[in-house]
Amino acid sequence: MWTVLLLLGLAVLLLFKRRTRRRNEPPLDKGIIPWLGHALEFGKDAAKFLTRMKLKHGDIFTVRAAGQYITILLDSNCYDAVLSDVVSLDQISYAQSLMKRIFSLNLPSHNPESEKKRAKMYLQGDTLTQLCSSMQKNLNLLMTPSDKGLETSEWNKDGLFNLCYSLLFKTGYLTIFDAEKNNTAALTEIYEKFRQFDKLLPKLARTTVNKEEKQIASSAREELWKWLTQSCLDGKTGRQSWLGSYIQQLQDEGVDAETQRRAMLLQLWVTQGNTGPTAFWVMGYLLTHPEALRAVNDEIQCVKHLCPEEGRNHTPVFDSVLSETLRLTAAALITRQVMHDKTIRLSNGREYHLRRGDRLCVFPFISPQMDPEIHQQPEMFQFDRFLNADGSKKKDFFKQGVRVKYPSVPWGTKDNLCPGRHFAADAIKELVFTILTRFDLELCDKNAVLPLVDTSRYGFGVLQPAGDLEIRYRLRS
Repeated sequence: MWTVLLLLGLAVLLLFKRRTRRRNEPPLDKGIIPWLGHALEFGKDAAKFLTRMKLKHGDIFTVRAAGQYITILLDSNCYDAVLSDVVSLDQISYAQSLMKRIFSLNLPSHNPESEKKRAKMYLQGDTLTQLCSSMQKNLNLLMTPSDKGLETSEWNKDGLFNLCYSLLFKTGYLTIFDAEKNNTAALTEIYEKFRQFDKLLPKLARTTVNKEEKQIASSAREELWKWLTQSCLDGKTGRQSWLGSYIQQLQDEGVDAETQRRAMLLQLWVTQGNTGPTAFWVMGYLLTHPEALRAVNDEIQCVKHLCPEEGRNHTPVFDSVLSETLRLTAAALITRQVMHDKTIRLSNGREYHLRRGDRLCVFPFISPQMDPEIHQQPEMFQFDRFLNADGSKKKDFFKQGVRVKYPSVPWGTKDNLCPGRHFAADAIKELVFTILTRFDLELCDKNAVLPLVDTSRYGFGVLQPAGDLEIRYRLRS
């Protein structure tokens, strides 16, 4: 009897809470499963799902996923105007929710805007030059024959993803976290623990980890907290560095020592979670596209006589390769919580109403990056897509005769640009140039193609491969 009454009560509750589309709201697609809606399809392959929704509904629509209503905006020419409203659209509450799930971190009084301003001070201008110089030294240290145990004529096999990710992770860790530079075994252990954690990050965000995975993630976090505490919170980190400034900010905000310790893992992932995978895709596209590889090698020969800082600013071919790689692999979801009812206007002049309590998501991977009206054959890698005929950087892209603001959005939008983008790009360039100049490198299988992407990574920055690309390499004499 009580079971029947409970079921009737739930049915009535669902009936009264049933949502319908109101006038001037985006198209509403709730899916066929009550409450759950499109959550499973969304989480399994967000790009495939949202592309299907775009074809069905257009550049704006609302979907239901696990009880949450999410409006997806795919008109790239209005991203800036919409996301500039930080009063009605809050980026902090959802970010804090993810920090708790992924990093077991609670920073309720933290000020992201203040953190961004501090980061700009240390990751741009003259300090960027110093940071890049330190990064180059650390990378060279890690790639010396004695460190890797290489003989000049000896071929070594590895997975390209592992090679790129491990080298850039270790380089970034030494550079940004000011860690000890003479313990190769410790660096390898930190990297392996980080990879254990990083592999589970999408599941942690979606709270779909099983018991065993939860234990693995918890153990990896504890080990990383221990290592990072030794590197960052024992007085070794200078207050004039970006990391030292961040620690000082946390202390000024009254954050306790344990929370500071946990915050270091967040910063480790933010600074190192995307550069290694990006370098893999760059090298992978070059190795599987001989014309692109020849063009980059020719450019390296042209700039090798320049000083490092000057050389980094005269590489239009590589810059196009990097832009094209990021167009194909940068797939973050920019998410905001709708705090107040709000009307937004698309670039065609049409207005739509957003409800308080919903979420708004922008997914640049679909638009503009994979939009066939902006990029011909968008699924194909074209190394010179971002070059004009005269070899200069191409900036003008059009859709239906109208210039698009962004042909690609790998670093965020106007008011939310990643402050560390210049350092990340320089680190990727330095790794690629070093590999191409100091090593003979080739595919183990001449006919190999790049692995498919891990579709669970859509929404979490640069994509990662579902497999690896086997290579062999040796030091040049």
